[in-house]
Amino acid sequence: MKLKEGFKNEYTKRHNEIWPELAALLKANGISDYTIFLDEETNTLFGVQLQSGQSSQDLGSTEVVQKWWAYMADIMETNADNSPVSKPLVEVFHMD
Repeated sequence: MKLKEGFKNEYTKRHNEIWPELAALLKANGISDYTIFLDEETNTLFGVQLQSGQSSQDLGSTEVVQKWWAYMADIMETNADNSPVSKPLVEVFHMD
């Protein structure tokens, strides 16, 4: 995902104040240990989450996720439906 230039603090603030109903939805769908990293040089966001079912990207049809996407659209690169522009990555290494 990609953050617009100059919005690091606002992005962090909004996520520190994540809506309780969104957090509950994620947890109810088996998403935990969710961390988002920022490459400050490129403004690229990289999310990592443990899943026991769906990923957070699979919940885009829910009302609360659609509202969250609209709330974040002014500070991120988004698609026409306000979902974050994202690119799947290829795993090249894993160690347990």
